[in-house]
Amino acid sequence: MLTLVSGVAWTVVYVEAIRVGLRDRTYAMPVAALALNFAWEATYAVLEFRDGLSPQGVVNVVWATADVVIIWTYLRFGRAELPGFVTRPVFAGWSLMVFGTGFAVQWMFLAHFGMHDATRYAAFLQNLLMSGLFISMYAARQGPLGQSLTIAVAKWLGTLAPTLLFGVIEDAPFILGLGILCSVFDLAYIGLLLRGPRTPVRSLPAPSR
Repeated sequence: MLTLVSGVAWTVVYVEAIRVGLRDRTYAMPVAALALNFAWEATYAVLEFRDGLSPQGVVNVVWATADVVIIWTYLRFGRAELPGFVTRPVFAGWSLMVFGTGFAVQWMFLAHFGMHDATRYAAFLQNLLMSGLFISMYAARQGPLGQSLTIAVAKWLGTLAPTLLFGVIEDAPFILGLGILCSVFDLAYIGLLLRGPRTPVRSLPAPSR
């Protein structure tokens, strides 16, 4: 049941991030966390399918596909949020560096911890990073542009469920601690969205050609 809750909640996060990003003409997931998420899903989808078809492998492919759409919104609209001296080639090089680093980090986790532990440690650490970066994104955009309460609540529930499963039921203190920290940041972010402006206070310009 907890695995199902997590899977459904994270699927809601991805679908809503695509919808909100297209609506607001921006990207709806912090780019560093997006890079790590995409690398995690792509890497472990390949490894899951190495031994045959598996439900987790299928889910990873679905999530990675959704991430590709979110990445497109970042590439299409993201440069508009950066200073004018960030030219198209600089933006492209920076993006390659960020997404390449996402894969490098995942592969280092895999090499050091092995697949069983790497999937969990990397997932919770990048989840904690995402929780903090959502708050940072809210501050940088001066409001909820490219964000929604649906994303915030679904992310919190999608993280809380595996925290209970791995941290409490399977008695993994490190994961439990990371999960608790994620909840602290996620609830703070939900509070910002509830108490702050309900609509974006500014619009981001379309990127120059």
